[in-house]
This record gives sequence, structure tokens and C-alpha cells, in this order.
Amino acid sequence: MPIVPALTAVLTAYTFGEALGRLACISFGCCYGVSISKAHPILQKVLGRRHFVFSGKMKKISYASGMDGMQVVPIQAMTSLVYILAGLVATFLFLKGNFGVAFIVTIAVTQGWRSLSETLRADYRGDGRISAYQIMGGLAIFLALALLSLLPAELVITPDLSAGIEAAWHPTVVLFLQGLWAIVFVLFGKSMVTGAEISFHLRHDRI
Repeated sequence: MPIVPALTAVLTAYTFGEALGRLACISFGCCYGVSISKAHPILQKVLGRRHFVFSGKMKKISYASGMDGMQVVPIQAMTSLVYILAGLVATFLFLKGNFGVAFIVTIAVTQGWRSLSETLRADYRGDGRISAYQIMGGLAIFLALALLSLLPAELVITPDLSAGIEAAWHPTVVLFLQGLWAIVFVLFGKSMVTGAEISFHLRHDRI
């Protein structure tokens, strides 16, 4: 299996996965941005009408930082948009056979934006000024560039989209992905920090 094309395909899927994952952050109210009032004046003007306001005591922004009802930087939506665009660009480059460029695009955008976006987040990311994610993001870009330069030159291959779709639609692949989804749902589908109760009562006026 060609190493660079395979890594590029995985990283492109990761980019789209991270983009969709930010939608869950919006739903749960985690990975939230700083208050608009504390953001840079330029951001205040740009995001004046494009901010997020979370409400509800079950949101993490509420019980972790007490910022429910406040106008905050929509960092989750910004991250999702940046990653989706990067994924589309990487997909285009991949289908054109530019695997190395697509590989760098996915790494540079996802990890570079991760390091930059940390400065706009208000949730707890460690006690230091530089978070662990920022350090890992920088190292990931450096290691990706080093890996790409050290890998031997590979034969030129031409992606076949129809063959890929046909292979992905194979019953074995479909069943494997469904089984994997079920395992992930069982293991991670239940919140560790929230709970729920179901109660029943009698409607005396309808007896």
C-alpha cells in the first residue's frame, strides 16, 4: 500500500471528522470561546452579530465557567468551517493525485488552526499560557514535514473514485462500520457528567 496516499486519505477523513465533531461541541456547550467583550476589538466588530449564546444549566459552559447567557466567540463553528474547507481542498488535491500537498494541507490547517484557536477558547486547557494541544499541534506539523521528506519516492498512482465507492459499499465494509459505530455508541454514548430521570404521575382530572 502506498504510504503517503494512505496517510493522506486517513488525515482527510480525520479533518472532516473533526469538523463534524464541533457540532457536538455546540450541542453540549463545550470547547467554548471567550466572551466577546474580552476578544480583540477587530473580532468584536466582525463577530458582533455572529456570536454564540448558550443557555441551560446542563451546558458545560454553564456549570464549568458560569458563562451561560453571555455572548461568546463561536469558536466551534469557526473550527468546523475551517476544517470542512480544508477537507474539501484536500479531497480535490487527492483526486488530482497531489497526495503530498494534500497531506501537508490537512496537517497544517488542522494542527495550525488548533494551536491558534486555543487563544480564543475560554474552557480549561491547563495552567500554563501554552496548552498541551498547542505544543502537540506544532510538533505534529514538524513531524509531518519530516516524515514526508524521509519517505522514499513512490510510484505515481491515479485515484479511481468509482472504484473507491464500490469498495466502500461492499457488505463486509458496511457491516464492519456499523459494528464499529455500535461499539462507539455503547462506550461513549452515555454522558459521564450529566444524568436524567423519568417520572410518571397520575392525571386526577381525567379519572
